[in-house]
Amino acid sequence: MKLSILYDRLRWEEKTLADEARASGHDVRLVDTRSLHFDISRRIRTAQFGDGILQRCISHYRALFSTRILESAGARVINEYSVAEVCGNKLASTLALARARVPTPKTVVALSTDSVEEAARKVRFPLVMKPFTGSWGRMVSVAKDRDALSSLVELREEMHNPLEHMYYLQEFVRRPPRDIRAVVTGDEVAACVYRNAAKGDWRTNVARGGTSKAFKPSARLVEMILKAAEAVGGGVLGVDAMESEGGHVIHEVNSTVEFRGAQAATEGSIAAKIVSHAARSLRK
Repeated sequence: MKLSILYDRLRWEEKTLADEARASGHDVRLVDTRSLHFDISRRIRTAQFGDGILQRCISHYRALFSTRILESAGARVINEYSVAEVCGNKLASTLALARARVPTPKTVVALSTDSVEEAARKVRFPLVMKPFTGSWGRMVSVAKDRDALSSLVELREEMHNPLEHMYYLQEFVRRPPRDIRAVVTGDEVAACVYRNAAKGDWRTNVARGGTSKAFKPSARLVEMILKAAEAVGGGVLGVDAMESEGGHVIHEVNSTVEFRGAQAATEGSIAAKIVSHAARSLRK
């Protein structure tokens, strides 16, 4: 199989995916999307991309637009545009999880500064304010009280992006200083790890210094993780869960999952499982 891996920063994950694909006998091409341009007023030829494409761009919009263009020309992309669109927007992903009755933290969206205080009262302090798009814990803040919330709102109102003038507020889940990252490949949990927060930080992102430790999830948690993956459309995904006082909740699903931290704590190759899933999916 001829496989293209699209990227905009060549990280350990993309190199490892390419190595595993070659080891499995596939013809692999690494493609930097920053070098691409498309004349969308004409028919786009996709033969150069082979039998299928693994989308690995860090930039949400670069991934989204390149996937949309290539799919419109008939190319097979993993993950599909519809999946990336839902996962890349916290509003859309939370709605998808709620529709599938997947447990999530209580979340309230305020569509202007005028309604943010009422939204906060429904969530209750302390609460977490998140941007609608973004990763690595950037611009995720805790408001412990009304004064802290006011300061965050004032800061957001100074930003020129109108998206920042609407507010995604989520309950602060009282959990151990860790969360759970599961790497899903189709209908399989390829890896599952605890992500422990770095000292002095409540966020658990490995990109912020968090560390990973493998563990075996219960059958019930596996079922919840796979249900969350299915809710957003399925594929190769990172599903993040927390241990709340009332049980596990899913708080995020990532379309371009980073797995270096999980791999360091896991036996067996996550990249090999991703490549195997991609090959099976593209042959259908």
